[in-house]
Amino acid sequence: MEAGQATAERGAERRMPAWLVGLLPLALLGIAIGLFVGLGAPGLERNGVPVEELSVERTTLRPGEIELVVRNDGPDAVAVEQVMVNDAFVAFDQTSGEIDRLGGDTIEIRYPWIEGEAYGVTLLTSTGGTVAHAIDVAAETPEADVGFYGLMALVGIYVGLIPVAIGMLWLPWIRRIDPRWVQFVLALTVGLLAFLGIDALLEGTEIAGTGPQALGGASLVFLGAGIAYLGLVGVDGWLRGRSERAEQRGAGPWRLAFLVALGIGLHNLGEGLAIGSAYAIGSLALGASLIVGFALHNTTEGLAIVSPIAKGGQAAKASLGRFAGLGILAGAPAILGTWIGASAFNPSLAALLFGLGAGAIAQVIVQIAPSVRDASGRLLNPLAAGGMLTGVLLMYATGLLVAV
Repeated sequence: MEAGQATAERGAERRMPAWLVGLLPLALLGIAIGLFVGLGAPGLERNGVPVEELSVERTTLRPGEIELVVRNDGPDAVAVEQVMVNDAFVAFDQTSGEIDRLGGDTIEIRYPWIEGEAYGVTLLTSTGGTVAHAIDVAAETPEADVGFYGLMALVGIYVGLIPVAIGMLWLPWIRRIDPRWVQFVLALTVGLLAFLGIDALLEGTEIAGTGPQALGGASLVFLGAGIAYLGLVGVDGWLRGRSERAEQRGAGPWRLAFLVALGIGLHNLGEGLAIGSAYAIGSLALGASLIVGFALHNTTEGLAIVSPIAKGGQAAKASLGRFAGLGILAGAPAILGTWIGASAFNPSLAALLFGLGAGAIAQVIVQIAPSVRDASGRLLNPLAAGGMLTGVLLMYATGLLVAV
């Protein structure tokens, strides 16, 4: 009897499509959650004062006006009733009367601010809560016209494309030095990339702390890192399979150079985002020292791109277009980053982008690491350890010249 029942159940499972069998538990879960919510979450009613949290995502300054883009970071709806600037109540307009959870709003404050002065803006909610926002140095936000985007593109070229291209000119020198010193340069590349990766994580985490935590906060940095790392693992596997099917000699060094350029490009995207946002709020000193600092800092990225090519010995067979493509892949994202940062900066987006850069760089380090092992298989041999330390110190020293 039991055997017949078991046979009947297996026959019913075979008649039902596999996708339907898989969706059945999800459907039951959805029904259970729907009943719970429909009954008003019995036993879990909230009592007491609503929890109100607002975060300021963007500040725009125009003559006689301060515009704040805010987002509800708490579990309850928030209504802004009054606004104070430097302890004085001021008139304001907003696009909506109440901001729901994760919702956004634009608050336009009519106030005759003075350029170069510092201001403290306080938003008072309907329950008496306060949200403080500081404007350290007031400066008019540039209008986003063709000339503005042209200036941002020029900045991106200066800090991204040109330094990377100059750094790639070290390739002939790397090809002529002793093979042991090529290994040193590869270890130096690992040090450079490690510094960039850690810098991206720290900067992304810092920016995430200023944005809405309900969207993920600092976890967005690590989410982006995981996405980029796993994504590049997939890209690397696809490139390996493609080169094996085509039986192309020397594809390995170019594949690795491509991954290095891609990782650096994602980092420069986040770097451009920070530059553009700083310029938009008037806190970026566009002077000779800044350009020189970025030039020295990012030139080492070009060295990191060509190092795997020099070790593979395939540079002589490469076309100029191939090198140009690697340089554009690594440097051009800085231009896109400045555009996004100057016109639509968002702390959560910035945190995610910095995470993407960090994850991509980590995957590239994993790819390069085997190339710096010595004859006995040691990764941290004296020559490699010296190269990595030199790379870290070089990036730290040139980073001191960059102040955004």
